Amino acid sequence: MTTVDIMFPYYGDVDLMKAAVNSVLTQRNPNWRLVIIDDGFPDPEPERWLTEIASRDSRVTYQRNEKNLGANGNYRKALGLVETEFFVMMGADDIMQPNYLDVILRDFAAYPHADVVQPGVQTINENSVACNTLPDRVKKAYAPKATGISTLSGERMATSLIRADWAYFPSLAWRTETVKRLGFREGYDVVQDLALLLDIAAENGTMVIDPELAFLYRRHMGSDSMVKALNGYRFNEERRFFQWQAKRFSELGWKSSARAARNRFTSRLNALSLMGQSIAKGKFNSLGTLGKHVVS
Repeated sequence: MTTVDIMFPYYGDVDLMKAAVNSVLTQRNPNWRLVIIDDGFPDPEPERWLTEIASRDSRVTYQRNEKNLGANGNYRKALGLVETEFFVMMGADDIMQPNYLDVILRDFAAYPHADVVQPGVQTINENSVACNTLPDRVKKAYAPKATGISTLSGERMATSLIRADWAYFPSLAWRTETVKRLGFREGYDVVQDLALLLDIAAENGTMVIDPELAFLYRRHMGSDSMVKALNGYRFNEERRFFQWQAKRFSELGWKSSARAARNRFTSRLNALSLMGQSIAKGKFNSLGTLGKHVVS
């Protein structure tokens, strides 16, 4: 039976981390290996709890970084520890449905040349209640429309993802050989997942989209992506990233992909929607950065 490595870079809420780990422990398919990489979260409870879990289940390993590597650095460290043919880079506050591994392994078996699988996702809030935020409504509007399993590759894949990154990074299952060859690009903490997907598209790789619900993606105000969005960091990174993608795909002759990167419509829309939230939270210093992203 195929074993899947579930890589678990961790820094954040302890209770949500425990719920995420428990969702791995209760997978119907027992063929997994869970590797937790604690990026120095300043609380002794994660090490105590995770060490206890690892002592009871040989499939679980826990390690703590001597110094904080940041999101990108910890992703790259986790990738270096992957040993199996397929892996997941799971979010430390998300939930795998019990059928998750069954779904992604079924898809890799059906599409033996696939590089990445996107299963069905439901977003939840910090209280584990289903939600449908503006970003999720936009993702749904731009995601490929299909009643069954479908695939994307090459320019179609790149253009679709640039128009709106409808993928949910922690839910994605990856072919290890592909990702180790391409790697997570240094210098990106927010868009490293989109960068990797576009690298796969650029070499005409294949993405499988399976609508069967298998993953719960958590949105909450304390998440790393939300913090970086509200302080403007995210959009400085996104603007630099899309400028590069426009140049890259122009050189490939992929006109639709280059045009989508130059327009970055949904990225601008996201910045605009957050300006109101920034005002409400008194984060006026971020308004200049958000406004620049909207109009430049």
